[in-house]
Amino acid sequence: MKNRNHSLLAFTLIVVAALYLPGCSRNGNNANSANGGQPDSSSAGSSAAEAPQSVNIPAGTELHVILGTTIDSARSQTGDSFEGTLSQPILAGGGVVVPRDARVRGTVVEARSSGRLSKPAFLSVAITGVQAGGSWVDVHTRPVTLEGKSHKKRDIVAIGGGSALGALIGGIAGGGKGAAIGAGAGAGAGTAGAALTGKKEISLPAESRLIFRLSRAATVRVR
Repeated sequence: MKNRNHSLLAFTLIVVAALYLPGCSRNGNNANSANGGQPDSSSAGSSAAEAPQSVNIPAGTELHVILGTTIDSARSQTGDSFEGTLSQPILAGGGVVVPRDARVRGTVVEARSSGRLSKPAFLSVAITGVQAGGSWVDVHTRPVTLEGKSHKKRDIVAIGGGSALGALIGGIAGGGKGAAIGAGAGAGAGTAGAALTGKKEISLPAESRLIFRLSRAATVRVR
């Protein structure tokens, strides 16, 4: 009798399991089918919204830069690197793609110390990278070029044949900080105003402000 009861109980459990498990499987499949067999669509949508988007910054876009260190024709060498920050955000695609105060880096394209009257001081600098979205993006800008035209002018040198002084603000001729360079008529041609030292060298003190323009389009990824 006990064996018969045990057999009946075992048979009953098998039947119940056979009926229950397929139902669970169907319910799980139905749930997946409701989502198209994919993970929760809300999670997928959230991930897509947070994915970085590529934005093109067109050639000609201005980069307003504050120098982080002094650059001058006497001590700087061709190929030297320098860093600075943006004084204004970079706008493209209808919004800000690189914020104000983002770091930039650049290179001294050419530096020549003052010599005789036939060899005035010469300084040319360009921006080569901008930090955007936590990573560095290579950029190409037209160089800002400064050249001493006459050793008789001790205080200020006008460069590139543009406006007489560009925009010279903040006592740069005396070596002071906060000078604004490259604005106004001279800025469009990459010209600027700068100080000539006692030895008639060209000096761009730290915190000088220069305007560069992209010579090629650049692509950044933003969220």
